[in-house]
Amino acid sequence: MARGCASPRASSSRCCRSRTAAGGKARRRTDSAAGSRRATCSCWRSLEWSPLRRERKARLLSFHRAGKATCPLRAGATMSTRPPMRPPGSVPAVLLGFQPALALTGALCLQQNLGSSSPSKKQSKENTITINCVTFPHPDTMPEQQLLKPTEWSYCDYFWADKKDSQGNGTVAGFELLLQKQLKGKQMQKEMSEFIRERIKIEEEYAKNLAKLSQNSLAAQEEGSLGEAWAQVKKSLADEAEVHLKFSAKLHSEVEKPLMNFRENFKKDMKKCDHHIADLRKQLASRYAAVEKARKALTERQRDLEMKTQQLEIKLSNKTEEDIKKARRKSTQAGDDLMRCVDLYNQAQSKWFEEMVTTTLELERLEVERVEMIRQHLCQYTQLRHETDMFNQSTVEPVDQLLRKVDPAKDRELWVREHKTGNIRPVDMEI
Repeated sequence: MARGCASPRASSSRCCRSRTAAGGKARRRTDSAAGSRRATCSCWRSLEWSPLRRERKARLLSFHRAGKATCPLRAGATMSTRPPMRPPGSVPAVLLGFQPALALTGALCLQQNLGSSSPSKKQSKENTITINCVTFPHPDTMPEQQLLKPTEWSYCDYFWADKKDSQGNGTVAGFELLLQKQLKGKQMQKEMSEFIRERIKIEEEYAKNLAKLSQNSLAAQEEGSLGEAWAQVKKSLADEAEVHLKFSAKLHSEVEKPLMNFRENFKKDMKKCDHHIADLRKQLASRYAAVEKARKALTERQRDLEMKTQQLEIKLSNKTEEDIKKARRKSTQAGDDLMRCVDLYNQAQSKWFEEMVTTTLELERLEVERVEMIRQHLCQYTQLRHETDMFNQSTVEPVDQLLRKVDPAKDRELWVREHKTGNIRPVDMEI
């Protein structure tokens, strides 16, 4: 009986000890998991608030205070130490709609939005839009921009975007339109020179024909004062021919040749300029592609972190905590890569912007210079033309003077004196 009584007590004691041990192990597992999570959070915070990241965050916040942020910072927002729970596969809208911006705070805004506690909360409106790898202010939130050269209609203010070509099959860069304008101006200048050359040929042919006509013997037997006037008319043709020959020579040396030789290497210079800007635009496109790739990588890393965080909550795997550490490190690295790519993109766009301003202003100066040059030489043409008219008038003046002296009575007298046959008139016959 005693053995029977002792046996239940012993059994009860063993059961209690077993339950106590099991409870202790459970508590130790729970404490271990909690400690692991605290260690994970501590590790994440150490990564998050390292001196390098604090310096970068301070720099980005200074950009934001200067008004260059790509999305508004939430009051009191910090970089999340633990991502919120989201259904597997869900992606924050800010990642899907992200566009590279002109400020480095774009990546910071991404990480802040990723730390939002409510996935259904509307994301802040994008302030920028990227077209053909160039970032512009968004039309809906566009701040007022001051023109670089107000009221001057300068090239540097109106050729930043691309334009659809005439056939609608593609786009033409604004800088390409300016180059086409320059090359067209060079062609017009060449055609003007060819026009003046044709004018010179006409003048030379005209002078040749005038000189030939002045040697014609027609009406050479005209006598008297009228004959002298007629001889002067023929001589004036020879003088006029000489005037036109001089006019054609001056047209060649003072108008045609300068027009033809102005900027002989202009096309080569324009090609060099075109290649320089095109290379900068290609580099900008390459940087933008890197931003897009980094954005996609950050999206994937964030999605992976969300899935592993959900697995930790439902305890699907014992290795989930270690996986979360790795996922967080990869997510942080992806965010850093995105910030670096955006920084490089902004540097490339800034370089392209500076070269565009400098080069378009230079093209503008060249165009003004070309127009002024052509205007001056056309003024020289009109001046030579006036001089030619004056010389032609001087060749006609002797003719006018002789024509005013033409006297038919005197001419008759002179002719009669020379050719008379007798002044005795006939009389009637007598029977």
